[in-house]
Amino acid sequence: MQKQSHSGSMTLKRLTLALAGLSVVGAIGAIAVHQNNAGANPAPAAVAAAVAAAPAQAPLMVALPDFSQIAARNSPAVVNISVTGSTKVGLDMPAQGRGQRADPFGDDPFFEFFRRFQGPQGGNRGGRDIPTHGLGSGFIVSQDGVIITNAHVVRDAREVTVKLADRREFRARVLGSDPKTDIAVLKIEAKNLPVVPLGESKDLKVGEWVLAIGSPYGFDSTVTAGVVSAKGRSLPDDSNVPFIQTDVAVNPGNSGGPLFNVRGEVVGVNSQIYSQTGGFQGLSFAIPIDLAHRIKDQIVATGKASHAKLGVTVQEVNQGFADSFKLATPEGALVANVEPGSPAARAGLRPGDVVRKLNGQNIVASADLPALVGNALPGDNVTMEVWREGKTIALAAKLGDAADKVADAGAGAGEAAAGKVRLGLALRALQPDERRDAGLNSGLVVEDANGAAAYAGVQPGDVLLSVNGKPVNSVEQVREVVAKSARSVALLIQRGAERIFIPVRLG
Repeated sequence: MQKQSHSGSMTLKRLTLALAGLSVVGAIGAIAVHQNNAGANPAPAAVAAAVAAAPAQAPLMVALPDFSQIAARNSPAVVNISVTGSTKVGLDMPAQGRGQRADPFGDDPFFEFFRRFQGPQGGNRGGRDIPTHGLGSGFIVSQDGVIITNAHVVRDAREVTVKLADRREFRARVLGSDPKTDIAVLKIEAKNLPVVPLGESKDLKVGEWVLAIGSPYGFDSTVTAGVVSAKGRSLPDDSNVPFIQTDVAVNPGNSGGPLFNVRGEVVGVNSQIYSQTGGFQGLSFAIPIDLAHRIKDQIVATGKASHAKLGVTVQEVNQGFADSFKLATPEGALVANVEPGSPAARAGLRPGDVVRKLNGQNIVASADLPALVGNALPGDNVTMEVWREGKTIALAAKLGDAADKVADAGAGAGEAAAGKVRLGLALRALQPDERRDAGLNSGLVVEDANGAAAYAGVQPGDVLLSVNGKPVNSVEQVREVVAKSARSVALLIQRGAERIFIPVRLG
């Protein structure tokens, strides 16, 4: 999955943030099952005749859902947001571009959206600011004018205007914005405003009807409906938000709008779409309202949001890793790196550990761990169930603040070695100066990669740090671990500043 961008040809093959609110309201219709019973004890011949004549399955009568009451009750609390800002255009921009309006698609409200992903053309050297405009949606959560929307809707905003369903317009203040979760909070000076009721996204079920209200393409109070497609979706960004995936029609202009359940309660904030055209493709993503409400409360109280930090980099546990670490199922978060001095380091987490539970909640996909940590607060205490060297251990950590900086790790010393192992790797020990420059205490330099290791993606110049979670300082240590492995081994590799696990299948 990728974020969407636009070129001059309007080719779209990336994941895009919709800059417009969306709203879906739904109600499940009743299902009536009718069956005919001939009698309490029918004769065998009569039963046979009835079976032959009757259809294989009794018919179901399903009433179509009616969302009109939810739409009528909640639409007054959904607002349209218009943003005026500016962007810098370089002086080396093509001559035909200078002095013209910033929007190459006419007065298209998506221009600001496209600009954010594509960037100004021609560079910024010595450039000048030109005005930009954007549209989005939001919803009122307090009668005195507190509004939730997306952070990307009001990013770089110079002026924000909120238009209510009754056509009144207000200048809004941005109380705060949290790019990490894509939540922003606005305030307008008004009283006795209609508000939306808030539900709990954790109670949503896959397949449940949901409904969105917003302003796609600038069309106010547009209602669209669909079902929950999945929960806890992670996207290729650094937000760590466990998104609600739906098939509700969400388009640019829906961003920041509410997602309702069948009881008319807000369960999500529509934020992103997957699209190859810029429009609806059946894949929409909403921020759970439980998370959005917590961020809103922090912003209202302090003007900013705080995020907890464990201090690990994790990878998905695939079947190869499960075989290497002798896990019954390929589930959990594989720890690839632990920040020195972080809460994870103080708790005793190591590269090669597989975190299976956090505070009793199962970690199935690797993204589950950062999502659970993201829902906590700095200073919270957590317990972890960790798989290490074939057995389960319990660790406890006190979460830190994501805004805190961690000191760099110091360098160590060790012995030199050289040799070759049956993985197809030519290895040698790090020299003292290499250890010092890389900030490593141990490891083996990959001088050449062939066979299974090369096929798996190991490259010359990589530094092998551990095999199946066991640190290695010599070729003999590598041989020893590989000899005890049946089907695959997991190599922890340092490549530049990054650490990654690479599964290598044996045989």
